Amino acid sequence: MLFLIRHGETSWNADRRLQGQLDTELNGRGREQARQAAHVVGAVAPNVAGAPFIASPLKRTRETLDILMGELVAMGTLAAPKPYATDERLMELSFGRWEGLTWKEVRRDDHTDYASRNADIWNVAPPGGESYAQLALRAGPLLASLPPGTVVVAHGGITRVALNLLAGLAPEHAAKAPIRQGDVLVIDEGRARWGSGAPLGPDEA
Repeated sequence: MLFLIRHGETSWNADRRLQGQLDTELNGRGREQARQAAHVVGAVAPNVAGAPFIASPLKRTRETLDILMGELVAMGTLAAPKPYATDERLMELSFGRWEGLTWKEVRRDDHTDYASRNADIWNVAPPGGESYAQLALRAGPLLASLPPGTVVVAHGGITRVALNLLAGLAPEHAAKAPIRQGDVLVIDEGRARWGSGAPLGPDEA
């Protein structure tokens, strides 16, 4: 069983601006989502006090995990914040030259490449960036090696790859799966569910 958490919202998320591997911070809503995720973790991971934690090294994921741990301490679930590992293989999908642009700007200014990728999101990379297939090669071995019960704080792209590799979701569906912020995706014995009890989207079932 793994527990995957997407970082809380940033101002770039709110603007639908592509972050990729650029470093951004949580906004107020994102910090609240991190606290909310702690309550979901506490409910779905009863042995979380003994669980390993790992995060992407990007600021928005580390900030999410720091807030989450602080909330778990406030809840009495943890006695104190735990040390955690970071791993570059958990960094977000690189969007190459699209990073820093909004989706609206990409569609307007790079329509040909946008249309090409949109036709096969799993296998086609943004110009100068990574495809989901390449991300799976980068992150897959790490995800497969994590001990049961690990709490992973990363990104939407990493979670989509996990849905494909660990829960058997077809690539074309995994690439478009909506990944909730402030919730916990539980993957257990090849099946995925949201820890909050929210229904999986039609592409995630």
